[in-house]
Order: sequence, then structure tokens, then C-alpha cells
Amino acid sequence: MSVLSRLVPVATSAYALQTLLALIFVPQQNETYYDLGGACGFLSTAFISPVLPCTQKQLLVSTALGIWCVRLGSFLAHRAIKAGGDSRFDEVKKDPKRFTYFWMAQATWVFLVGLPVYMVNTLPPPLHPTLGIRDYAAFGLFAASFLFEVTADRQKSAWRRAKQAKQHEEKFITSGLWSISRHPNYVGEVGIWTGIWALASGSLPLGSIAVTAAVSPLFTWFLLRKVSGVPPLEKGGDKKFGGDPKWEEYKRNVPVFWPWGSKN
Repeated sequence: MSVLSRLVPVATSAYALQTLLALIFVPQQNETYYDLGGACGFLSTAFISPVLPCTQKQLLVSTALGIWCVRLGSFLAHRAIKAGGDSRFDEVKKDPKRFTYFWMAQATWVFLVGLPVYMVNTLPPPLHPTLGIRDYAAFGLFAASFLFEVTADRQKSAWRRAKQAKQHEEKFITSGLWSISRHPNYVGEVGIWTGIWALASGSLPLGSIAVTAAVSPLFTWFLLRKVSGVPPLEKGGDKKFGGDPKWEEYKRNVPVFWPWGSKN
């Protein structure tokens, strides 16, 4: 059985869970648990994908996914629950067809982004080489990127708490990692999935399979940089702070994404 054919139950699991959640929450017009549903999708799909007994590589990539998933899922879910919802869905949730589409889009995200993990997990144990320097380097990239993302999120949370406590009057954060990138949390996210892909690719057959798994970090970058991450936030910032000299200076001096990249 080929690697791709083994992914059929994995894909089925990803879409089945989001369909079930859509059946529950679309009629309620409730988006509070949308991100939590995504996290559960990754965990449940990864759980059913391994070919037993698990190898060191399978355990390592699955652990990396689990750490990322629990941290980000709990962070986003707590934020949505505390806020009483997610403003991104204020209009979407009123349209059942469109809201259902977002749940299905989340299933696609779960499947494509988790692809390196699912692919490695569906390989029989004899096909997994012993962990080597490349694997440890890849896990190091994952760990460093994870720390980068967590630090960025915590710095922004601390900044917000200080603002609510009237400890400063800054309109937007420009300190810490936010002084070298306008979206450092997203930079960390891309690094996380690049590290997971690099870790997984050492066990994947060379050629089309390894290239297919690269969809994960590329799709993550595309979504964050071109679709649902940076563009709406930059547009919102321009709408809210446009004309403010400090905002214009921030945009001139701090790269929009990669710390070494373009300002636009």
C-alpha cells in the first residue's frame, strides 16, 4: 500500500470531526470553539495515523505536533472564550453555508499542514532510519521556532495587560520581538512547520512524497503571509492608526514578516 493511499483514513478523520462540529455550532451561530476544534482535529487525526509499533521518529514528530497543538489551541481557545467569541466571524456566522465552508476549510488546513506527521506515521517501522544529526537539527529548528512564537505571544499579552492597567498609553506594541518583525508570532509558526517537515522528510521516500509533504510549511506561509494572517491585520492597523507618525515610522523601520525581509 502506498503512502498516499494510507492517508485516506487520515483525511476522512479530519473532515469527519469538522463536519460534526459544524453540525453542532453552525445552527448556534457559535464560533467560540472554532480554534479549539482545529486543535482537536490535529490531535485526533495524528492519533489514528500511526502504524504500530511506533518508532522513535514517529514519536518525535507526533510529540512535536502535540506540543504545538496543545499550546496554540489552548491559547487561542482561552482568548476566544474570554472575549466571548471571535470578531473574524461576526458576519460569517450569520450565513450557515459560509460558516460551514469555514469549518470545511479548517479540515483542509488540518490535513495539509499536518501532512508530514501523518505521512511518517503511516510508514511501516522498517522504513524509518535511526535518528541522526539531521533529525536533531530539524527538531532544534522546531524548538527554536516554538520558543520564538510563544515569546511573541507572551510579550503581546503582557503588553495588553500593562495597557489595561494604565501602565502605558502605547497604541500598538513595538517592543521585544515586535521590534524586529511586525508579525513575529507568524514567523515562529512557519518555522515550526518547516522544522516538523524537515524532521519528517528524513523518513519519507525521495521525490514526490517528500515534496508533497513540503506543502505543510508552504501552505502555512501562504495562509499567514498572503491570506488570513498578515493582510487583514495590516489593513486593520492602517485603518486604525493610519496617519499616526509613530505607526508610519514603525512600518518604515520594522519588516512586515521576516526580520531580515521587506518592510512591505
